[in-house]
Amino acid sequence: MPHDPPPSLPSPDALSAAHSEQVAAFIREQIATAGGSISFAEFMQHALYAPGLGYYAAGTTKFGEAGDFITAPEVSSVFGGVVARQCAEVLGQLGGGELVEYGAGSGRLAADVLSTLQRLDALPAAYNILEVSADLRERQEVCLRERVPDLMGLITWLNAPPASMRGVILANEVLDALPVERFVRRGKDVMQQRVTACDQGFEMVESDAPARLKRRVETIESELRESLPDGYASEVCLAVPGWVAGLSSVLDEGVAFLFDYGVSRREYYAAERSDGWLRCHFRHHAHNAPLMLPGIQDLTAWVDFTAVAEAALAAKFEIAGYSAQAQFLIAGGLDAEIRGFEELSLEEQLELSGQVKTLTLPGEMGEHFKCMALRKGAVEAPSGFSLADRTHTL
Repeated sequence: MPHDPPPSLPSPDALSAAHSEQVAAFIREQIATAGGSISFAEFMQHALYAPGLGYYAAGTTKFGEAGDFITAPEVSSVFGGVVARQCAEVLGQLGGGELVEYGAGSGRLAADVLSTLQRLDALPAAYNILEVSADLRERQEVCLRERVPDLMGLITWLNAPPASMRGVILANEVLDALPVERFVRRGKDVMQQRVTACDQGFEMVESDAPARLKRRVETIESELRESLPDGYASEVCLAVPGWVAGLSSVLDEGVAFLFDYGVSRREYYAAERSDGWLRCHFRHHAHNAPLMLPGIQDLTAWVDFTAVAEAALAAKFEIAGYSAQAQFLIAGGLDAEIRGFEELSLEEQLELSGQVKTLTLPGEMGEHFKCMALRKGAVEAPSGFSLADRTHTL
């Protein structure tokens, strides 16, 4: 895959560049300790999560106009409002319960969900946020104190998942940030892409894939009923089964809503996707050079939702629904969230219309982003999947 920075990519400021060099030095130490190379998954883990250094562990702004990318909650409070309506359905069936959000980003989703649930008279017993980044915790607290000051008594930050709960789990753009392995099919061999240090920074090298990665690629090919062509490169997230099993161990009864950009396995490993789904984000520029700017750019990979579904079934979940974000929002209460549109000023109407288009149009977030719901216990499939459930496509 290409590693040269695109010509349109902005240069980092001096402070960011210095921080990136600190992260690079840390990764070079890990490479030296490992004997000269580390897997790409290890590189991604360090670049994103190295304590005090990684992208999600350090103090740069990640979300919104001042950051590197914008998530659905930053686009419009309409997103969180619809999510809250779906949460209210589940909590109503259970007679109450808790909410746990994994990786709460800027805190906007939590604020919008809580304010809408308050409006619907459907507040949970507690809203717990599982956040590994101390910096993001601080930013989330600032956001929530500004937006829902009267509800702060419901909110708790967790260092680890709760032992058990009844209610709803939310995970918005969490799966795409799990480290992925990069592989290449070379004739009859499966090669693992690894990262080594060089004068210019880092570069990819190939070596024989370890047994677990090779088995996973061969299983994918068996399910596709064809071998991937020579030179085909892509990603596999070996962390998905463990992550989903962790959700299952937490949720006794209720629904987990997972939002992310992704596709089914057949789409994921289609012939035309011969260089995979790994993407980098820096100052609102998406590009394809993952080894540059370590620690100050986001590294993500689209989600193989078939793998998530398989892991869910193995972990004793039921698939409650799977659909594109647009259909989920429309079926889940979008009309209720934009009620009173005609009473807004022209400027406000134009702003809200633009937000809804960004969330729902196929060329924007509407089709690329998916929602999958996993359920346990005596809860019905959420109404957000009543318009177009694509579970059969997985």
